[in-house]
Parts: sequence; structure tokens; C-alpha cells
Amino acid sequence: MTFALVPFTVDRAALVAGWVRSADEADLWCSRAEHPFPAEVVAGWSTQDDVAAYLLLDAGRAVGYGEVWSDDEEDEAELARLLVAPGERGRGVGKALTRALAARAGFDDVFLRVRPDNAAALATYRAAGFADVAPELQAEWNAPQPRPYTWLRWTGTP
Repeated sequence: MTFALVPFTVDRAALVAGWVRSADEADLWCSRAEHPFPAEVVAGWSTQDDVAAYLLLDAGRAVGYGEVWSDDEEDEAELARLLVAPGERGRGVGKALTRALAARAGFDDVFLRVRPDNAAALATYRAAGFADVAPELQAEWNAPQPRPYTWLRWTGTP
């Protein structure tokens, strides 16, 4: 596998939206239970302030999508909306995507959040070098959220 992280372009929005196989999967991915998933939603994400969207390519083929949400005021970033193409799952693409995004974030503090019931994503993120944030901090960060998340911080070592 030869991976390269490249900036996302809106002409690839339909491709990424098509990777969502069900409303349940969409809900786990981005808390929007829609299927088929609207390409215009994916396209719109990349135009938001402080959001940098990327595609992970393997030998030129798009195999993953993810975003870095930068917070210059807090001097940190959050990785968000990571998704791997269905035919590429289980091959280490998610781990490669997660590590590439964390490296690209440009901050010492890089976080991500995931639904506690998303076991595959949790295993991927932990294998990529993320560790759980302390329970009291998770409780604080979850207080304003519409649902609880497991919060993880980049350590750089799996």
C-alpha cells in the first residue's frame, strides 16, 4: 500500500457520500442518519471555517476521508468524520488515515471523539496512537454534547 494524504475537492463529494452503506452507518460516522447520504453535505463540510478536509489515496485511488478541525485559540485540533471506503476496511487504511491526519494537524494537542458503541473505530484509533482522555475530562467535554462520546488524545505511539 502506498498512501498519500491530499486535500479533498468537492468533485469527490459523491464518491465519499457513496461509501456510507446505511443510515445507521451514517449516524455512527457523523451523527446524521441518512441513506443515501447527500453529497452536498460532504461538499459543504470542506468549506467551513477552520475545517481542512482530506482524502487518503492508495496508489492514486481514494480509500479514506477525514477532516482536521483547527482551534488556534486553544492551540489544538480535532480529527473528525473519518471514513474508509467499504472495500478497503480491515486492511489498515483507517489506521493510516488517522495517523496521517494527526501528523497533518500541526498541533501538539490533537483529539478525536467517537461513539462508545463504535468498537471498530475505537480499536483503529487506539492502534493508530490515540489514548483515552481521563474520565473526568471526558465527562466535562461530554456535558454540552447531544450524546456521550469517548474522547481520545494523540500520543503518537500505538
